[in-house]
Amino acid sequence: MSAHAIELDARLMMLVRGGDAASLEVLLEKYRGPVVHYLYRMVQNTAIAEELAQEVFLRVYRSRGTYEPTARFTTWLFRIATHVALNWIRDRRHDRLNDSLDEQSQDAPPRMVRDYNPNAEQLLLADARAQEIRDAICELPARQRAVVLMHKYEELEYTQIAEVMGTSTQAVKSLLFRAYSQLRSSLAHMAA
Repeated sequence: MSAHAIELDARLMMLVRGGDAASLEVLLEKYRGPVVHYLYRMVQNTAIAEELAQEVFLRVYRSRGTYEPTARFTTWLFRIATHVALNWIRDRRHDRLNDSLDEQSQDAPPRMVRDYNPNAEQLLLADARAQEIRDAICELPARQRAVVLMHKYEELEYTQIAEVMGTSTQAVKSLLFRAYSQLRSSLAHMAA
């Protein structure tokens, strides 16, 4: 993301802080998709991700008066999204034990795939591998899952992830190390 885009997001949020609803609409339009996709990866359910995204933007609106552009807007936004997702996971932990990942994964939004004209067998293999990776990520503890998603899918830097998680960059590196070690172990058969 360019420095201009970062500055523009902060200016828009400052306008929202001043009561400009149109600026909130611009930010919502720009970040709704990334927030929903991030939340989907956290909770593995499209409807819940949509619902949680509404909660995220409601919290953005409610917190507009205290917003300070001391960090990137995206860092602040994903901090809110992470807290909402982790709270949902914590509150629903006992329910998740009864849920089947296979049933939830059928709810996944369609994925964009580059057109390299693969054959049907290659497509099936790629889908199976991607699903296995998603399942392995879902099996990670919630905090490890959050840092992996922010690092790999949202491409946030360690410092941004640390701000979102309310921890140190060293703690983020430690969480990522443990998560990637667990993923390497559980997906080792795919390297062969």
